Amino acid sequence: MRKNREDLVSNLLNRGYVKTKPVEDAMKKVPREEFMTPETKSYAYLDRPIPLQDGQTISAPHMVAIICEILALKKGMQVLEIGTGFGYNAAVVAEIIGPEGHVYTIERIENLKNIAEQNLRRTGYSENVTVIFGDGTKGYEEKSPYDRIYATASAPKIPEPLKTQLQIGGRLLSPVGRDTSVQELLCLKRINENEYKSYNLGGVVFVPMIGEHGWPE
Repeated sequence: MRKNREDLVSNLLNRGYVKTKPVEDAMKKVPREEFMTPETKSYAYLDRPIPLQDGQTISAPHMVAIICEILALKKGMQVLEIGTGFGYNAAVVAEIIGPEGHVYTIERIENLKNIAEQNLRRTGYSENVTVIFGDGTKGYEEKSPYDRIYATASAPKIPEPLKTQLQIGGRLLSPVGRDTSVQELLCLKRINENEYKSYNLGGVVFVPMIGEHGWPE
């Protein structure tokens, strides 16, 4: 499937979703098919979201590229992800930040958490990706502050714990909306202890972020 992967990334480059060499290299290297169900592996290099289990999806490759480019990831960063799924997005981020960085990713569905751990171990990313079973809307204070935080699910508003766990100068990316089917992608930059600057990056559609500071179950 390497040829299909390279063709997909070339297409994302031509369409302007992939802009930088680190994102290009990471998406060419991480095998998306290893983070899907056996029934959907053949769709791995279509640019669309694909169903996983328990009502969750793996994001379309162009959205993974958008997330990585907006976050402006660098080697050695400490990153928090909300919504692990099967682990693909975390693997791409881990590839960019390198072994000197670390991704902490929270998954609320235990079955998905276990599958993600297996996928990350099999593909060689378990050393710098830690998967946590829990409520992602609360973040993961133990390892805060984070250089970057991003969510792969949408909340009615950005959960307050995520904002407080962001490093000053850091970036937080999350879909936000009152409707669980259509949202806006917001990027927050933390200016100082109490000040954040917000950017609206346009409409998106993500599964709901369920938890204490998100949508009710």
